[in-house]
Amino acid sequence: MTTADAIIALELGHYRLREQIGGSAYGIIWRASGPQATRDVAIKLINQEQMERAAPTLRERWIAAANNEIAFLQSLEPWDERHIVRLLDSGWHDGLPVLALELMGADLGKHMVALKGRGESVPPAQALGWIAQLNQALAKVHQYGWRYLDLKPANVLLDPHLNTVKLADFGTNRELGSVQAHSYAGTANWQAPEQFFPADGGGYATGARSDYFSLGAMLYFLVAGGVPLRFCADCGVAYRQHHVAGADLLRSRNGGQIPQALQPLEEERFAAALPVEQRDAALELLRTLLQIDPAKRPRHAIQISRMLQAAQGVKPPRGAFDAVDPVLGMRRPTAVNGWSALQEA
Repeated sequence: MTTADAIIALELGHYRLREQIGGSAYGIIWRASGPQATRDVAIKLINQEQMERAAPTLRERWIAAANNEIAFLQSLEPWDERHIVRLLDSGWHDGLPVLALELMGADLGKHMVALKGRGESVPPAQALGWIAQLNQALAKVHQYGWRYLDLKPANVLLDPHLNTVKLADFGTNRELGSVQAHSYAGTANWQAPEQFFPADGGGYATGARSDYFSLGAMLYFLVAGGVPLRFCADCGVAYRQHHVAGADLLRSRNGGQIPQALQPLEEERFAAALPVEQRDAALELLRTLLQIDPAKRPRHAIQISRMLQAAQGVKPPRGAFDAVDPVLGMRRPTAVNGWSALQEA
């Protein structure tokens, strides 16, 4: 078992573990000091205790997920790390892959809990700004040929001084080019319907637009003061009680259909939290993101960006240059698109 003061030797340096700052059944996050005169980092380790109890196939899946996360983060160009957590180092410890990541202030889930404890909420302008940043992060994930599939507050890291957010934890990434239904992946409380309810032929038929549903769930969560969608909460309870069979249970309670994702009372709560001049545009964005049918959700980050600008009351000057606009990101040549510019669909 890894303990405080343990030394982790990675490719670029040695790191001394200081305190555990996060974790799950899959991984454990430690604050660690690195080489002299460098800032502390976040060391991400696979949970060894769980690994010892897990079936061989599950152990292989966890190792593959960590290796995929390392490969994805290593593939990013420096200018694409604006809203994606930076990988500083990587290697192996006790036969398992390890990541050294930039250390952020807190995750969005803990931040929202702290705000609620103080009787505070996220200002609507800030909520829309964070969603815009996450839209840019997802655009990068998709640009590099992946679907993220695990957008949730715990995977969004916050810099409280700059009021910026970054996407983290890419072990659930699946290749966009693969159209085959895959095994269950993600977190039930934040999943798109096609991630929680299996396809007719079995498996889960997800795509880039699955991430957009989760973005809509995050938008509602932030604007509604940390209250999750009932649809997402019900899926989370069903999964905890019945695992993947919970999907059939929810369908049976709804006449065999997938339940509605956005309830009228939730629309009212969402709208009431926004300034009058932003309500119509923000509601249109929320409804579009939370469509049960993926084909009815936004086609790409460009469409979401424009809808967000309408909700924010922003009209960029014609010809203005914004280096982080998803339009530029999607059209930038990369190795994934054969160094060819992508065209707007």
